[in-house]
This record gives sequence, C-alpha cells and structure tokens, in this order.
Amino acid sequence: MIQLPLTILLAGPRGFCAGVDRAIEIVERAIEKFGSPVYVRHEIVHNRHVVAELQEKGAVFVEELSEVPDDRPVIFSAHGVPKSVPAEAQNRNMIHLDATCPLVTKVHVDAQRHKKQGKTVLLIGHSGHPEVTGTLGQLPKGEILLVENIEQAKSIEIPFPDNLSFVTQTTLSVDDTAEIVDVLKKRFPKIESPRHEDICYATTNRQAAVKMISSHCDAMIVIGSSNSSNSARLAEVARVNGCNKSILIESAEALDPIWLEGVRTLGITAGASAPEILVQDLIKSLETKFRLEIKEMNVTEENITFRLPSALSA
Repeated sequence: MIQLPLTILLAGPRGFCAGVDRAIEIVERAIEKFGSPVYVRHEIVHNRHVVAELQEKGAVFVEELSEVPDDRPVIFSAHGVPKSVPAEAQNRNMIHLDATCPLVTKVHVDAQRHKKQGKTVLLIGHSGHPEVTGTLGQLPKGEILLVENIEQAKSIEIPFPDNLSFVTQTTLSVDDTAEIVDVLKKRFPKIESPRHEDICYATTNRQAAVKMISSHCDAMIVIGSSNSSNSARLAEVARVNGCNKSILIESAEALDPIWLEGVRTLGITAGASAPEILVQDLIKSLETKFRLEIKEMNVTEENITFRLPSALSA
C-alpha cells in the first residue's frame, strides 16, 4: 500500500506543566509513604489516563470528603478546593495534603487580599469548573462575583464601582480574557488588576504555540480530556487562528482516520494535563497510515518546578 505523505507540526511547549507534575508526584509519594489506599478528592488533574495509572498504584478518587475514612490520607486536587474542605479535614483530624497548583493558590491569595482591602472581587472564569468552585470558596458565599463572558462583563451591576478588583481562572483563553478585561476596564476605570497575570505560564505558552502553527496546518489535533479547560481552549485557539478543522481527542484510539482525508499538514499539541506518551502513541498510529515528516515547533522552553509539601519532601 502506498502511504501518502503527512507533515506533522508538533507544537511546543505541550503536555504536562509544573503544577500537574507536582500534583501527580504528591499522589505517588503519598502512596509510598502511607501505603494504599490514598484518597484523592476530585480527579487530581483532568486526564483519565493519569487517573487510571494512579488508581493502579493505589489511589482512590472521590468527589466529597465524606467518602474518605478518617484514618486514611486525602489529597486535594491541583484545581484547588474551597476553604471549607481543608477545614473539615482538620476537624476530623485527617492527614490531608494539598496538591493545589501554586499558581491557583496565588489567585486564592489575591482574592482574599482584595477582600481584606474592602474591594468587590470579580472572578473571570467558567461556572462549574473545579478551579472556579475552589476560588469562589475562598470567601463567604456571594463575596466574589463570577463573570463568564463579554455579555456579563457589559451588564454586571457593581454596588461600589470605584472600589473593584478582579482575578481570573488560570486556564482561560488569553485572547477571550483580554476582551473581557477590556470591557471591564472601560466600564470601571478604577478596577484593580492582578499584580501578576493570573492565566498561568503553561496555558499562555501552549496557546502561543498553537497560534504559531495554526495558519500553516490543514488540521489540528489536541490531545486532552473533554473536561480539561486548558485543552478545550487549545482547540478553540486553533480555530480562531486559521485552522478550522480542529478537534480535541483523549487518545489515538478516538481518531477516525476518515477525518484526516485531504490533510497534508497536521498540527499536534497536548493540554497541560495530558502526558507526552499519548502524543507519541498518536504519532505511532499515524506512522501506520502515512509517510511522516515531523517538525518540532517551539515558541519557548519551560524549566519551572514547584516544591512538594513539606510532609512529603523529606
């Protein structure tokens, strides 16, 4: 069988970020230290491949703290949790470890700082996402107002508009968020921005890489889970930047070969919670059908690491 040529543009950076690496290592080290089972409240990161591997090692994933026995350790996911969750664990004298990404924790700290200064706090983010739920839960109910889109930014009513601040979810579209912020700044000129950008470096870098290659691709594949915010944003960014044929899939098995008909240049990336092995599995699968030319397209190098909790770092 004659194989058609296919050029692959591999976006870089792609895949795991420092926060995801840290969260996974926290679970693995906790299992080593405390034995199995170790409980994890919510998926540690939004990727079923990662969750399945950790389950095999002895992690048990639950949705609520009430599902965890008092005598077993519990880990809070990388997305962060409302303040009430560690408070409940403390009240039950549970061993609990916080795998919240430090960049999400920074958003929590900023929201609390703004509130202590007497400001009304806006959170730009997606309702129902666990990171947003965790950030909203840093203050008493109703003390952070959620803004999800430009329409809400245009219509939201603020009781004291001259004493206003905002924070954002870390995994949003950079461009969409900038448009929302622009609306808010025009409506509320005195609104206080974060001291440092809330959208995390990994989200920003992965979107920049997709922007760089999108106009050169006939199609784009994003590896990541459907409930992963940063992965979904990558597929959207590709469409907005010239690659209308863009899909998000969990793994090579989910790709219908017919979808690639007529494609000669294919962009591939992976969300920050998707392991590189899934990208390599996709390439191996494509090698059976096409004659590949692979080009690494990097916009920057990443060398960020985060420390583990002191209970595990010894």
